[in-house]
Amino acid sequence: MKKLLFPIATILVVMSSSCYVNTFVVGKGAQSNNSVTKQNHYLLIGLVPVSVSDPKELAGTTFDYTVTVKHSFTNGLLTAFTLGIYSPSTTVVTK
Repeated sequence: MKKLLFPIATILVVMSSSCYVNTFVVGKGAQSNNSVTKQNHYLLIGLVPVSVSDPKELAGTTFDYTVTVKHSFTNGLLTAFTLGIYSPSTTVVTK
């Protein structure tokens, strides 16, 4: 029974984790469907930022936009495959 505990616990943890999304509205929010996407790169489960996008830079001269930071299934798969050493996310700015 003890031999099955770790694999079952691992499967439950993997299945209970989901792709999560954070959304921030700046000003009046997105006024059209124009969007800009950029990848963020972190090390050590997100503790060490390597390359992080700046939403203000992605928005350009627009004052009203929506920022969405996503951790997709592919990003989670990369994090799991590298055992948390590399942890990417995606930033989408909709103007």
